[in-house]
Amino acid sequence: MMRTMKVRIRAGDIHVLDLETRMPFKYGIATMTRAPHAFVRLHVEVDGAVATGIAADLLPPKWFTKDPARDLDGEVAEMTRVIEHAVSIAAGLDGDSAWRVWRALWDGQSYWGLGEELPPLLLHFGTSLVERALIEACCRAAGQPFWRMLLTNRLGVRLGELHPALKMHEPADLLAPQPLPRVIARHTVGLADPLEDSDIAPAERLDDGLPQSLAACIRTYRLQHFKIKLNGHIDRDLERLARIANVVQTQASADFAFSVDGNEQFRSVNDFMVFWNEVTRAAALRPFFKRLLFVEQPFHRDIALEPGAMRRLADWPERPPLIIDESDGDLYSVSRALRLGYAGTSHKNCKGVFKGIANACLLAQRRRAHPELTTILSGEDLANIGPVALLQDLAVCAALGVSSIERNGHHYFAGLSMFPAEVQRQMLAAHGDLYEPSRNGWPTLAVREGVLELGSVNAAPFGVGFALDVEQFPSLAAWRASRIP
Repeated sequence: MMRTMKVRIRAGDIHVLDLETRMPFKYGIATMTRAPHAFVRLHVEVDGAVATGIAADLLPPKWFTKDPARDLDGEVAEMTRVIEHAVSIAAGLDGDSAWRVWRALWDGQSYWGLGEELPPLLLHFGTSLVERALIEACCRAAGQPFWRMLLTNRLGVRLGELHPALKMHEPADLLAPQPLPRVIARHTVGLADPLEDSDIAPAERLDDGLPQSLAACIRTYRLQHFKIKLNGHIDRDLERLARIANVVQTQASADFAFSVDGNEQFRSVNDFMVFWNEVTRAAALRPFFKRLLFVEQPFHRDIALEPGAMRRLADWPERPPLIIDESDGDLYSVSRALRLGYAGTSHKNCKGVFKGIANACLLAQRRRAHPELTTILSGEDLANIGPVALLQDLAVCAALGVSSIERNGHHYFAGLSMFPAEVQRQMLAAHGDLYEPSRNGWPTLAVREGVLELGSVNAAPFGVGFALDVEQFPSLAAWRASRIP
């Protein structure tokens, strides 16, 4: 019998800080050079005592909608609006568990989103930030780390509400009894990233002590896993893949592996089949593709889960392992994806923690029942960074057993140099295994032998082992006022 916690959200607020990248990050139709970073703080009554929880995330244009016609500032404004609405309707919600409060929040946000005609992925980005802050408040109130709260089900997870096949199970029945102590940092090769030092123009060379080219990153971090983004144009992709393969095969260790991000570039199964056959049969790339882990979201979200559009997928015997990412917009996306022939999905906290837990348990059950099938739960994120978002995402992935996680925020941002000195000091004091001082003193992610150590993350209430003061960042109202010309 689970022992849950009575929960009531009293109030919440939002703070925002503008950040700039150290180098451009091209991810599909957008190139990021700056982005706001939002913090959500909740004050929560947990079994009668008040606890505070904080969540954070970048606001990246062109990921939640990928509409090339949309104005960037308009997309950022829309993201802040869905966060603001989620925080506003969260105040006053109560229930006999964090799960119950989250379900009420999800339903309320969904009802509002229907009227606003907002896509689920964008709409529930706001839900996820409130959810994460709620989970941290519950963990802090209980004095227990996230993984233990999950396995003892103090959060009240009810798997059968999302996946009927799991109605007789709790998370501990399907997840490992301990979180992963370390994970592999899978390095993303952005579409505009320099592959070798000679690709960097003199005016674009950075002098911040961090590696810039792919080859330099491999040498510095001893990378093992990679994520390669496609642009969907066969000639350009063949040339770029050949160059990447040469760098990785000559610089990385012999046991390297990689995933491919299709970036929603394909509008039919046939288009992707033709592309994939040509790429993988290229003589120069055949040895390289033997190290493929999976392909992420090759199909545009408009058709990726449509049975009519995907009817040829399950009948393609030579298809690579495919997972959804941007198509994982609602609570039941993964069930539909598995029926269509996909091997799984990604986890990222911005799509929802409780949803990710249920997905992980469903995939674990499938793996047990059908060991002959490839079943994948990967860790992905655009450019996740500390001091909060990265650590919370790592805490969830460690608890769910996700061992290879896309991590590239430390590559596109100069560590935590953009945050106040006190935040930097707190991070190094609390998480000396995950962060280390850079040449200039600010904390940078400690990727050693391609691996991240998670001892301090797993010991913290919800990844973060210190109390962050969000009031040192502008309030949402002040931030909006500062952006008015």
